[in-house]
Formats: sequence, structure tokens, C-alpha cells
Amino acid sequence: MGREPQQVSYTVEQLVSVNPYNPDILTELENYVNEQVSSQTYSLDANLCLLRLYQFDPTRLSIAIVVRILIKALMAMPAPDFSLCLFLIPEPVQADEQIKTLIVLSHYLETARFRQFWDEAAKNHSLLEVVPGFEQAIQAYAIHVLSLSYQKVPRPVLAETINIEGLSLDKFIEYHVANSGWVLEKGTGRSQLIVLPRNEFNHPGLKKNSSDGMPFEHITRIFPVLS
Repeated sequence: MGREPQQVSYTVEQLVSVNPYNPDILTELENYVNEQVSSQTYSLDANLCLLRLYQFDPTRLSIAIVVRILIKALMAMPAPDFSLCLFLIPEPVQADEQIKTLIVLSHYLETARFRQFWDEAAKNHSLLEVVPGFEQAIQAYAIHVLSLSYQKVPRPVLAETINIEGLSLDKFIEYHVANSGWVLEKGTGRSQLIVLPRNEFNHPGLKKNSSDGMPFEHITRIFPVLS
């Protein structure tokens, strides 16, 4: 008897690369979103592929999966992933209350209105807690924004931006002093200043002679969405 054909298994990324418009992989892509949540990993390409497949067959669209995709996209800021995903979501679906909330949160983050963001996030804790690591990812983004604007950050500004106070804030600062190059100036309590590492944005003299604009890797992500 001849040998039976050997079954070939492919990763989700390979399936997306080979035939991103194959509706037979939709369920695998949905399962992969849940895997990203549980393992705290992320694949924008796979998630965009799933959103495209939902466009072709709206009856199979899962609001719960779309919500998880958008939350993971928020966690990727400052990359433009949230906008790329939202572009593929039909307007009637965007009218869902959960998705409307995420759009509001995205706006607050894009405009660096962190106090409003944390207040709104607290009201929607049950929506956001399904994705582990959300708060830490947003705090990392907030620190990124501060590093573009400040050479020295007053302690109250830092506390409001990352939504941490008291002993937890002390430990947060201590960690970044030890690992991120932060320096504490003399002072206690609200008068304390945190010196952030120098970069071309908070120290314009360091700016390189290069053209401004969106990073190339961000531009390349847009083309598949528009195709």
C-alpha cells in the first residue's frame, strides 16, 4: 500500500501570508485573537486579515472579537494600529456601545488627555479587563508622550499621566531610575522633579538632519488595508 499524503500544518501567520482572503481561516483567526489575549502577544497583520474577512461576510462578525482586536490595537500606541483597524469596521458596527467607548478612549490617548482617559477607563473596567496588560501598555505610551514633551516632569504631572499615586508611584519611579535612565532632582512630595533622558524631541539640539514624517514601517501597513 502506498503512503498516505502527509498532513501539512501551517501557522496562522503562514495562512494569512498564503491566502489572506480565504474564508476558511476565519475561525482560526478568531481563535488566534483569543490566543493573543491570553499569551499577551500581538499580530496586527492577522487581526487586519480577520477584519477584512468580516467585511466579506458580516453575518459571521463577532463583536467580542472586534472589541479585543481594538483593545490590543490601543495597546500598540503610538503605532497607528487602532485607526487601521477601525477603517475596516463598518459604521453600523462602530455604533456598538463598546466600540464607541474604545473610539472615545483612542481620542483621549491621541490628544494626550490622560486624565480624561483614565476616568473613562475606570467607568469601563469590565470592558478592558478582558485583555491582560492593558493598563501597563497605556502607561508605557503615556511615558513615551511625556518623554517627547518634558525634560523634567513634576511628580503631580507624572502621577496624573500614568494614574498612579503614593507608594505605588514611588516604586514606579524607583524602577525607572534603575532601568530607564531617570534622575530624581532634590525635592520631596509634589515639588519633586523627575529628569527624563535626553532625546531629539525634549532637547531640539539633538534633532537629526532627517525629513520628518510617518515612519516607513507605519506607511507600509496602510497599503494592505487600502487594497
